[in-house]
Amino acid sequence: MEFEFWWLVAFPVFFGMGWLAARIDIRQLLSESRTVPRSYFKGLNFLLTEQHDKAIEAFIEVVKVDPETVELHFALGNLFRRRGEVERAIRMHQNLVDRSDLAEEQKLAALFELGQDYLKAGLLDRAEEAFARLRGTSHESRALQHLLEIYEQEKDWLKAIDVAREIAKLSGQPRDKEIANFYCELAAGEITHSRFDAARGYLEDALQTHRKCVRANLLLGDLEQAAGRRREAIEAWKRVETQRPTYLSLVANRLLDAHREDGRFDEGLSLLRGYLAQHPSLDLLNAVFVGTLDREGPQKAYRLLRDELGRNPTLLGLDRLLEAQLMETPPEKRRDLELIKNLVHQHTRSLAQYRCDNCGFKSRQFYWRCPACGEWETYPPRRTEERELAA
Repeated sequence: MEFEFWWLVAFPVFFGMGWLAARIDIRQLLSESRTVPRSYFKGLNFLLTEQHDKAIEAFIEVVKVDPETVELHFALGNLFRRRGEVERAIRMHQNLVDRSDLAEEQKLAALFELGQDYLKAGLLDRAEEAFARLRGTSHESRALQHLLEIYEQEKDWLKAIDVAREIAKLSGQPRDKEIANFYCELAAGEITHSRFDAARGYLEDALQTHRKCVRANLLLGDLEQAAGRRREAIEAWKRVETQRPTYLSLVANRLLDAHREDGRFDEGLSLLRGYLAQHPSLDLLNAVFVGTLDREGPQKAYRLLRDELGRNPTLLGLDRLLEAQLMETPPEKRRDLELIKNLVHQHTRSLAQYRCDNCGFKSRQFYWRCPACGEWETYPPRRTEERELAA
């Protein structure tokens, strides 16, 4: 490759042009930075160091100097809301919504922030109004999520169903599980007021929406039982096996009680033993243990637990086994066994909890909706020890 002499001229020219462009950018940056109040940079520094109170004071000074700083109004409003000064946040965002000189998109953004302020303040009616105004805008998706949250808090399940369907249509992601639970909430309310026909309609809607909705069949069985139709109740609860077998523990005691009232206790106990053999569960084992103890005595109950413990060894099962053994032990020999059982029982307290799959919240009580994160059907009806052993 031959050397071209014009390169000797081109290189200095290119270098000079780059240097000149850099000087112009630096001068422009310095010029713009001089127009920004020093309080703005102080506020940014306080934000970075998480000193929110001082950041707010600094930004307020900037707003006083330059009221046109719209983005700073947004930042201030969000800071007020985070600190719990919701009234100041509302005033800040309402001021932006009312300004006639703002672009439409900025007004919509301010309205969305205002809705969050109202939600934080517990003013659900005003929050609902703000988010409803955002339908058909670029903020619609997030606004609908907040509307769903509001309707769940207010237990307005019919509106929650409509909004959940809107969200599913916009996102393309099904919300069948949540909608089915909303129908179940409606049905539960109707059962409480003895409006059985209306409750049945809602439960049919739930199963049509989500065919694996265990809760719907559980409530349908409760409805039939309340109406004195034990056989129909039993059939409804038995359908849980075809939906989600791990949820059989939720209907075990119902099945046993209904069979007892129908004069078919042995048949019910045999049914539960079959479930236990195919779908091992500590809660199911407990139901079978209590039924066996009641019907066949402590010796048979002890054998049941011993066999199940050999098949699925757990500390919770051992705790029950020791309880059954104590019933058969003479009083003069119980002291050492009671000591062992108490030690095991204390250790099993943390293992006998349910855990939310979404947020990890633990509870001794089973919930259809997690009280911590608000998600539906995130509590598998399996104790912590079972889940840890299966992992």
